[in-house]
Amino acid sequence: MKFFIHILLFSILITFHKANAQYFNKITNTPISTHTGDSRSVNWIDVNNDNQVDCFISNGPSGGQNNFLYINAGSGTFSLVTTDSITLDNKPSDGATFSDIDNDGDIDAFVVNWYNVNNLFYLNNGNGNFTKINSQILANDLGYSETAAWGDYDKDGLVDLYVTNSAGIKKNYLYHNNGNANFTKVTVGDLVNDAFFSRNINWVDIDNDADLDVFVTNENNQNEIIYRNDGAGNFTKLTGSPLLSDGGNTNSSSWADIDNDGDLDVFLANDLSYNGLFKNNGNFNFIKIISDTVVKTPARSFSSAWSDVDNDGDLDLFVTNAFANGSKLVNYFYLNDGNGNFSRNTTDIITQDSAWSYGCAFGDYDNDGFEDLTVATCRFNGVDYGDFLYHNNTNSNHWITVKLIGTISNKSAIGTKVKIKSFINGNPVWQMREISSQSSYCGQNDLRVHFGLGNGVLVDSLKIEWPLGLTETYTNISSNQFLTYYEGAATVNIKESDRKLNNALSIFPNPAYNEITLKLNKQEFHKGDVITLINSQGKQEFQYHVVHHEKEILIKIPKLISGVYFIHFEKNNKTFDIKKLIIN
Repeated sequence: MKFFIHILLFSILITFHKANAQYFNKITNTPISTHTGDSRSVNWIDVNNDNQVDCFISNGPSGGQNNFLYINAGSGTFSLVTTDSITLDNKPSDGATFSDIDNDGDIDAFVVNWYNVNNLFYLNNGNGNFTKINSQILANDLGYSETAAWGDYDKDGLVDLYVTNSAGIKKNYLYHNNGNANFTKVTVGDLVNDAFFSRNINWVDIDNDADLDVFVTNENNQNEIIYRNDGAGNFTKLTGSPLLSDGGNTNSSSWADIDNDGDLDVFLANDLSYNGLFKNNGNFNFIKIISDTVVKTPARSFSSAWSDVDNDGDLDLFVTNAFANGSKLVNYFYLNDGNGNFSRNTTDIITQDSAWSYGCAFGDYDNDGFEDLTVATCRFNGVDYGDFLYHNNTNSNHWITVKLIGTISNKSAIGTKVKIKSFINGNPVWQMREISSQSSYCGQNDLRVHFGLGNGVLVDSLKIEWPLGLTETYTNISSNQFLTYYEGAATVNIKESDRKLNNALSIFPNPAYNEITLKLNKQEFHKGDVITLINSQGKQEFQYHVVHHEKEILIKIPKLISGVYFIHFEKNNKTFDIKKLIIN
């Protein structure tokens, strides 16, 4: 009996310590913190392909205000972009979503506006500068748009766009991506003809059938909606489950596998009510959680985000609050016990700053393996404030972060599932993430997939389920590193001879030591061609971008472990040839 009491007390002490630990430092000497605005959306995205996530923040007063783009210069420093078209709109902006919409290797942008103002569509020029596109239908539909998300619903390798509206005619928009940055507006079906007070949209594979369903949150005591993806561009509106019959004033929805059981659960952020947490029981059935502290805290909540803040192998939750009788509010932070049960932390700095907080998102801006947090702050009593940037303090827990690049699927790998198995405290633990272009209302987490491993030093298995059906598995991966995986790399490693290659690329010498020369048969390299060296685990070692016509290319090989590697040659944004390279 004494032994049991000691164990119980130890457990309580551990829980108390975790709930009251300090996980973040507030960063105040950066433009994100000092530049003021009436802010809405937060998006962590790498706009210039330097493997440092940049920060986009939208601003939305009725009279209009320029949006903010902060370029990550490394070492925790940011610079505010002031001359690019994406920061010179002067519109009443709300949500934003980023993805590589034309599969050209850089991230593009869509920003929504309220007050019956056209939305904003930007193409990335390849260097982090943007061109505003006015000719497409998705930038010419007047509306009262709340937010938007990219997702490839018909599995053609191109991300499509869904936009929510909360006033006016209140119908939401769906645009089909036809390629080459051209879109067609979809006008048939419930998901574009229902008229609700819609706030957030998630493209999410709710039933694990390898296609993206649509989940829409509604305010004004209207129920949430699932449009089940039936394939071939067809959707069925679902009703009846607890998740779809619990109408409130719902702003945000954030999907994540909170109990590591292999399916995606959902948190709902409500204004004027209590928040909601629903566990996925399979086949679109959900259990409403009624006893957890997450759903028993009075809320004026607007956004939310999941992240393994302490890298212990489970996902924690951050929730923003705003607009309460002229008073500033603090935000909420909940820590996961590993089984999908939560304790509220009330002492960390991210729970102490009072404001009217709106969108939020997690991203590892200094690449230390711990995800940091940005929170957008709205105008309060006529005064604009700087936004909140919090740096996540490191601890001894291990981690791994994965960047995915589609070659047949969309290049941003939106909709891809990543599953890992590691041993935490000696027990096998599977974790799962699904890559999304909208992780909450007015929030987009870093597209890189982050996992905490606790005291696990190895990833026993890493499984990638690509949107167009390919599944690849890697094994015995060391912790505490950033990895890049290309769709098809594992297939090449196992069975290169079975692939239909163009035999266009020649490499010599092969085996090689410190340099290689590349030539093309009967043609030249052209500007825009990309050459990538990948190791036998699918990790990118280096990348060479062709900047002008060349008959042959000499590449210095960095110091690498001797072994088998692969050269990927991309032309016109498609894998044109793959060759095996032996390095001595």
